[in-house]
Amino acid sequence: MIENLLETIQDLTPKNLQLYFITRVLKKGLKKSAKSMDKFDYKLYRVDVNPDIREHLYDLTVDQLEFMHKKNFEVSDYDVISDDTQQIFTYQMKTKALSFADVIYNVLPKKSKIKTIQNIESIVLDEEMWAYCVGFDNEGEWIYTFRKILSGKVAIDEKKGSKKGKMNSIRTYFSTKSNKLELLHGETVNLDKQIDCVFWEDAFYIFKKTQFEQIVGLAEEFKKVAEDVVESLKNSNMIEGVELISKEVAETPSIHKKLVRLQKTGNADNITTESIALMRQVGKEFNLELKCKDGKIQIEDKNDIDVALKLLCDYYKEGKVSGKNYGTYAGKQLPVN
Repeated sequence: MIENLLETIQDLTPKNLQLYFITRVLKKGLKKSAKSMDKFDYKLYRVDVNPDIREHLYDLTVDQLEFMHKKNFEVSDYDVISDDTQQIFTYQMKTKALSFADVIYNVLPKKSKIKTIQNIESIVLDEEMWAYCVGFDNEGEWIYTFRKILSGKVAIDEKKGSKKGKMNSIRTYFSTKSNKLELLHGETVNLDKQIDCVFWEDAFYIFKKTQFEQIVGLAEEFKKVAEDVVESLKNSNMIEGVELISKEVAETPSIHKKLVRLQKTGNADNITTESIALMRQVGKEFNLELKCKDGKIQIEDKNDIDVALKLLCDYYKEGKVSGKNYGTYAGKQLPVN
């Protein structure tokens, strides 16, 4: 796959390359704390760039694809939790109810309607700079790369509202002509030599998993699913202290994927006194205490949450050939003949 993508881009030239800034804005009537996956709108702005920047964006894309091709990274379907970073994930978005899908299927295809940005300040005052996108025209079949923009990568002169008209900070560069550190005026955006993902032939190819999840809004989806799983655990009436798990969901994003994994196993809906007894038995094998009382799991602190989720998610696995034990949330259930 990477070889084909690399060859396709190498056959193109930087001449028709297009750069877009993607911003994110909260939908009207909603708060950032709203429990909704669909609470943000994404906007696109076309950016006019000079030939040097086109060459830079083209070269960094080819360089990264060449690196991955030489490393022979494995390509596999996207999984919420994966232990192996030396792979490329594929992700189909059409069936996903994510706001970012509108960018892919409704906004980018209508390029003539995308506004050309006049200045950065006009958009960052009301919108959040979210990512940038580079489009490669392959005879009308476009290839898009995406990179998340961190807040510290964007800078504008903040003279307005500052005391005595001074900037809150200064941006400088070292001039090779004067051999001096000089002030850098105007608005700046750092374009990294990295690609987080590529959209090609109706699928995402993911190089940086966490950044991809942020760009398309999967992090919001994970939180919503995590909240639903906590509700299932509460309704099971087999766990005391579920409110502590709910508190963790609100405060600790790292727990979201674990609960998404639990949802995928279906184990949250099938907690019984028998399964709890088996969980305790497995826990003892690995020196873990699953606190129980009157046949129910007891959650009293963060460690109890960790132990319960590991056991509910089948974290502990055994190699069929070696008989060795492994600990991982990752894994795909296989059919048994």
